[in-house]
Amino acid sequence: MSFFKAIDNALERFAYYTLVICITLMVLLTLLGIGSRQFSTTFLWLDPLVRHLVFLSAFMGGVLATGKRGHIGIDIIGKFLESKGLCYFRDSILRVVDLAAFITVMWLSYWAIQLSKIEFQYGREIFLGVHSGYLVSIIPFGLILIGYRFFFLFISSIKKNVDREGEN
Repeated sequence: MSFFKAIDNALERFAYYTLVICITLMVLLTLLGIGSRQFSTTFLWLDPLVRHLVFLSAFMGGVLATGKRGHIGIDIIGKFLESKGLCYFRDSILRVVDLAAFITVMWLSYWAIQLSKIEFQYGREIFLGVHSGYLVSIIPFGLILIGYRFFFLFISSIKKNVDREGEN
């Protein structure tokens, strides 16, 4: 379990620092674009780069939110069960949701990889010699990282349940 925890911690740090770098670059490059217009100069690669940084930062934010269970979710049933003292059922529901989310995200990752393959085959250079296949590969990359976070949440909840039962 400590192996998976170490990977999860490294993934958390990677996503955090990548997000900080993306946001910093987005602000600086946008300011560069605005400033360059004052001198009647434009950099054609700025806008596509900033758009893809936004895209990457959205996935890194998803990775961070998933690890903190802050991803999009409606937890009416979980709150109700917790208020009635039925935490075991709430934990079971969370486990099912984590597993279903992991399977769904991995399924989406498979199809995103297929899309990336097609883009590498038929795509073109977008800016600064960067092929569109690399830019589309942000999608499976982000989905796989999010999928791992769901997987880790699932296995760690099982371990917590086993540890609780061992205490009783």
